[in-house]
Amino acid sequence: MVHPERMTARMDGEFAVFLIGMRVNRLWAVHQWLPVAAAMPRMLRELYARPELGLLSHEMWFSRTAVLVQYWRSLDALLAYATARDSAHLPAWQAFNRAVGVDGRVGIWHETYLARPGSYENVYVNMPAFGLGKAGTLVPARAGWQSARGRLHGGEG
Repeated sequence: MVHPERMTARMDGEFAVFLIGMRVNRLWAVHQWLPVAAAMPRMLRELYARPELGLLSHEMWFSRTAVLVQYWRSLDALLAYATARDSAHLPAWQAFNRAVGVDGRVGIWHETYLARPGSYENVYVNMPAFGLGKAGTLVPARAGWQSARGRLHGGEG
């Protein structure tokens, strides 16, 4: 559903934003980058099947460099998933290191951010729930929530 007004997303407390992706450096090395690309959908299925693990939502884009933005309930939940022996992540990471390592054919990257109240803001206009708006609660951006400064200061900017 497209929301035809200015909306903003609110989150309760701290949360983590995790950006992860891969870059195909040698297109003909399909045998190396295809398993890397196939690993993420398996992990996402696992995470959505088990909401107690802490993933709230994600967005994904594909090109030569694939980008996945994930919103997590907490940094602790993200780190616990990354290191859990019974998760899909650890075997995928180990397989990447065995098959690709640092040979340059396919690159992987990630960035992690801890967001606290007052350290982020967002606005969506003529958009369906997207990004943080899917992970949190969408509300109209009215009164003190209309400006970036106001959203950063909890509606008091």
